[in-house]
Formats: sequence, C-alpha cells, structure tokens
Amino acid sequence: MQSNQATSSMEVERVSSEPKSVSGFFPSKPKFEPLKAHEISEGRIQFRKVSVPAHRFTPLKKAWMEIYTPIYEQMKIDIRMNLKARKVELKTRSDTPDVSNLQKCADFVHAFMLGFDLIDAVALLRMDELYVDSFEIKDVKTLRGEHLSRAIGRLSGKGGKTKFAIENSTRTRIVIADSKIHILGSFSNIKVARDSLCSLILGSPAGKVYSKLRAVSARLAERF
Repeated sequence: MQSNQATSSMEVERVSSEPKSVSGFFPSKPKFEPLKAHEISEGRIQFRKVSVPAHRFTPLKKAWMEIYTPIYEQMKIDIRMNLKARKVELKTRSDTPDVSNLQKCADFVHAFMLGFDLIDAVALLRMDELYVDSFEIKDVKTLRGEHLSRAIGRLSGKGGKTKFAIENSTRTRIVIADSKIHILGSFSNIKVARDSLCSLILGSPAGKVYSKLRAVSARLAERF
C-alpha cells in the first residue's frame, strides 16, 4: 500500500514538472510596423542652414544642379538657396527615409563651402565613416609674416606635390585655405594626414615626412 502511494506521489511530481504551454500563459509578441522618419520626430519638420562665404557664391551657382539632384532625389531632402540671408536651407519631407539624411546633406554642402571638390564631397552622402576635420596653423605653432608663408609653402610643396602625396597615401582630401586646413576622410586616415601636416608646419623636411608616410601607408594596406 505504501509503495502504491509512493508511486502515485512520484507521478504527480512528474506531471507538475512538465513545461507549461507558452501560448496558454504568455501572450504572443506584438508586431509593430517600422516607424517612418516623420513619425520618429513626432511629425515635426527639421531644418538645417549652411552659410555661404562670399568667395564660394559663384562656384555654388555653377554647381547648383549637381548639389540639388542627389539631395532632393536620392536623400529625399528639400533644399533651397536663401539669397537674402546668403544661406543654403535644408528641411526634411514626409517621405524622407531616414532623419540622419538631413545631417549628411548639411555636411555635404558644408564640405563644398570649405572648398572640397564636388566629387569628393558627394562621398559624405554615400558613406557613413567620413568626417571633415579643420584646424589652423597657429593651433600647431605660432607663426607670423614670412615664417607663416614658408610653412604654407611646405604644406603644398612645388606644384602641390607634397599635398597630393599626403592625400594619396592616406586616402584623404586636403584643402589649404590661407592658414586654415581642412581634411576629409575616415577617422584613422585623418589622424595620419594631420600628423604629417603638423610635422611640416613644425619644420620637418618633406623627405622625412615622405619616408614616414611610406611606412604608415604600408601599415594601412596590411590592415585592409
């Protein structure tokens, strides 16, 4: 009799330890449709404004359609030129696929204003890992008069040879506008290009910078 009770109690325990059906106790996961760009910002339209310097007004006028087409048709962002305020104005639309497109377009227009070629600046729309870094020669070393002129000459080299060598080996684009320097590229490549330019500003001969670049570019080629 005792053995029968023991077996019945064991059976009860075994039944209770069986897994419970999920559908009986827990509701199924809700399925939500992905939010659209204007729904993420709660229907608010977002704006960006990019100032146009006086010396970039004519190039902007000539290249307006090449700037307008990718922004309006591909990125689905409205763009217009405010002649009174001398600013390029950008805003999101109801069919904008991603809110981040607005900032990408603003960066693209800003890069063009800094002096980058349109072909190079368009890469900011297509790739996520690209940035623009800017600094001045006086941030590295305080130079005045002829010393400053010679430093700018060292950065460019004869016929822009040094600048092109740094650009090609580091896969970046460099704009030297008076004492301001702008670099377009990925984070690690910008660092390499900036180090080379700083060495030239501090007085390193171009040959020494070339040899360093050769070693760095070989290391970058191994990484990819």
